[in-house]
Amino acid sequence: MERTLSIVKPDGVRKNLIGDVIGRFEKNGLKVVGVKMTSLTRQQAEGFYAVHRARPFFGSLTEFMSSGPVVLMALEGDGAIKKVRDLMGATDPKKAAPGTIRADHADSIESNVVHGSDAPETAAFEIGYFFNALELL
Repeated sequence: MERTLSIVKPDGVRKNLIGDVIGRFEKNGLKVVGVKMTSLTRQQAEGFYAVHRARPFFGSLTEFMSSGPVVLMALEGDGAIKKVRDLMGATDPKKAAPGTIRADHADSIESNVVHGSDAPETAAFEIGYFFNALELL
């Protein structure tokens, strides 16, 4: 069993897409093993996205991620990382496959409704960033 992290970003929460996103994951064999809603501070968003600190989009990304509530979820299942990424679709919604979360709901590369871990090492860091062991099943 593999674990990954997904986030319903502030635009997804504002659009009332929490249930749709979770439902898509569950219908595709993923189990929610941890979930919570919170608002990230700018500092928390900067820590989470620290790997992108030198990138030109870092400032706008961390500002966006701290602009409203998010839903954090740890998901578990066979091939969970790839499955979540396939369900989300490409980062740019214009390039996302039809029927993916981003193709159906995202407005732009940055306001793209969801985040998902991209590798096992990333998933371990990201889950640990937001959840402690007592918060996970």
